[in-house]
Amino acid sequence: MPKVVPVRPETGNGAIPAENDVAIKVRGVTVGFGEKVVLRDLDLDVRRGEVLGFVGGSGTGKSVLTRAILGLVKKWSGTIEVFGENLDKLSREEHRALERRWGVLFQHGALFSGLTVLQNIQVPMREYLHLSQALMDELAMLKIEMVGLNPDAAHKFPSELSGGMIKRAALARALALDPEILFLDEPTSGLDPIGAAEFDELIGTLQKTLGLTVFMVTHDLDSLYSICDRIAALADGKVAAEGPIKELLQSQHPWLQSYFHGIRAERMNR
Repeated sequence: MPKVVPVRPETGNGAIPAENDVAIKVRGVTVGFGEKVVLRDLDLDVRRGEVLGFVGGSGTGKSVLTRAILGLVKKWSGTIEVFGENLDKLSREEHRALERRWGVLFQHGALFSGLTVLQNIQVPMREYLHLSQALMDELAMLKIEMVGLNPDAAHKFPSELSGGMIKRAALARALALDPEILFLDEPTSGLDPIGAAEFDELIGTLQKTLGLTVFMVTHDLDSLYSICDRIAALADGKVAAEGPIKELLQSQHPWLQSYFHGIRAERMNR
């Protein structure tokens, strides 16, 4: 894939966004399992058209927030709004209509092992749309091309794909319904450095081309530096800091100091 430097809107200027500029609004959200509280009174805004990197230590609840927004994990309290709609107040039909406006790439791809790449991409189409098989085939092939896979990957099963190909196939499925919001859970996890850099470039290019809002859970420092407009850091169940990376680099929070100025980070900056 040729190197493309994405040009993104200047969203990370520290200004308070207007209500219609907020794609996802989280207020006072608490989530737990049994007696364990994972997220406590968490607030977060994801602005339209930005790439927001969501970071935190392992097991702190980054993916839990993603699943709470998607409705896969039940929150204990608080409110979540997507495009100004309070998810708790939507009917089942209204929620399904909203689901068509987002796509999800899970950490390990979560492809159906018994379906080909083409069939995996068509799963959301069959769920939400009423299209002919010929049209679904055409649309799925367009998504395969969009994510940089060769056409012959369409008829392969997940077991026949490399790690990088699985990520791209899963991304193609996430884009199947032309979403406005893209949720990415550790998108470069398990990829070698070259593959991870290429995937970052792909995300940046698609975000610019399609005007996507991207909520990206990640540990990857390279991703934060290369494609994120803003970063939100999770610690002690809350967002400890958020803003452009240059602001988080100045934070005195102990976890952020360790994350951005630890041994691995210092090696990257040499």
